[in-house]
Amino acid sequence: MQDYAGHDAHFGWFKRRRKHLRPDDLTIVDEPMLRRAVGAAALGNAMEWFDFGVYGYLAVTLGHVFFPGNSPTAQVIATFATFTVAFLVRPLGGLVFGPLGDRFGRQRVLAATMIMMALGTFAIGLIPSYDRIGLWAPALLLLARLLQGFSTGGEYGGAATFIAEYSTDARRGQMGSWLEFGTLGGYIAGAGVVTALTTLLDDATMLAWGWRVPFLIAGPLGLLGLYMRMKLEETPAFKAHADAMEAQGDAPRVGLKALLAVHGGQLLKCIGLVLVFNVTDYMLLTYMPSYLTVTLGYGQTKGLLLILLVMLVMMPLNVLGGHFSDRIGRRPMIIGACMAMFVLAVPSLWLVGTGNDLLIFCGLMLLGVALVCFTSTMPSTLPALFYTPVRYSALSIAFNVSVSLFGGTTPLVTAWLVERSGDPLVPAYYLMGAAVIGVVTMLFVTETAGLPLRGSPPAVADHAEAREFLRGDAPLTVDAELPVAPDGQPATLGAG
Repeated sequence: MQDYAGHDAHFGWFKRRRKHLRPDDLTIVDEPMLRRAVGAAALGNAMEWFDFGVYGYLAVTLGHVFFPGNSPTAQVIATFATFTVAFLVRPLGGLVFGPLGDRFGRQRVLAATMIMMALGTFAIGLIPSYDRIGLWAPALLLLARLLQGFSTGGEYGGAATFIAEYSTDARRGQMGSWLEFGTLGGYIAGAGVVTALTTLLDDATMLAWGWRVPFLIAGPLGLLGLYMRMKLEETPAFKAHADAMEAQGDAPRVGLKALLAVHGGQLLKCIGLVLVFNVTDYMLLTYMPSYLTVTLGYGQTKGLLLILLVMLVMMPLNVLGGHFSDRIGRRPMIIGACMAMFVLAVPSLWLVGTGNDLLIFCGLMLLGVALVCFTSTMPSTLPALFYTPVRYSALSIAFNVSVSLFGGTTPLVTAWLVERSGDPLVPAYYLMGAAVIGVVTMLFVTETAGLPLRGSPPAVADHAEAREFLRGDAPLTVDAELPVAPDGQPATLGAG
């Protein structure tokens, strides 16, 4: 843990050893509130990925609706280009919502991003087709995607921060894994709705109005998510930080320049980890439906069902992976997944290219297992890189810069490379490159499983665990240096 005692004017925290802590300096986590916080955060992520699932599974149909007159491949590329452009504004969303979350609280900002995401997705379902309004149709689609991109710029960083700051140190990996459980649930819901519609409706009906239905569903989902988030309390870590800042006269806000100067190394680590995480994510969940249909000529409905089945298997594995990350550590999980992906990427794509249903499922499932190791571990790994006063800002900025440059561009760049090269194994080479970056990055990341978040004292489940910690019985935390407020007093986050 890096010492920021010289930067307390900006970051508000420095460290002292555990032996100096009193029982009432530890956070006793409110279990019912923790469950509500996890549920509300996961629902927001589900909302975001509901849109991704719908968009990815409807890429071919949306190409016909908004970009007619081109070849099927060109239509898919145009559709993914619109998908990708929205990612360019995500860093702007991170720059806006991150600092707001660090200054005014995580809960308020997450409520705002929830409703904005829902409005952007709902609006797509109302856009007339190209045949009716011409170029205005793709222009309005682009505007709706830009609104989605801007709002999601504050979503993942805030949701991951919210869960991490509510969780106990011993179970932060397991609790964080529910965030990506929501991702898979949302994606499955979106993909499932599209799959049901393509099964029940003929092509003409899908082009006429069927494609609108999944987008219109986002309206009620957004209202539900907003209700859940408005019912939450602020995280204990942020409340403690806000109290400390108020006690010392409200320290000046941390600017981007100061954030880069002090946390530049951590920001780069976050960007590298998000790269491997999101390249795998978008390759499997967003690009593969079109890859199977357009590049390999596989039946659209069968391809959608296979990927849907892969995601269903991934959901329980994701929670199991979060549990293991608390037991064996974040580093073994992520490094192991990167090495497995490097070795298995080409065999996986070869299996997918055989055209055999069972072998295609096996190939996709190999990629899915590697992805699970990322999705179950990253929500607890990434927030732990940063201190409480800048966690939302730093994570949102680094996450969205990486997603914009590398994650969201994966479907577009991969589709273009496959078309130009004619090599169906291009996605495998892309994944291998990302895996190398992931391993190198993780070698410089400190293990955080079982440790308090930077800028926060230990968080425990009950008084018995608090006593064990103070006696020195708690694993992984002996002689841990822990944060306190700038006046030298322990940083109280909850009553013991």
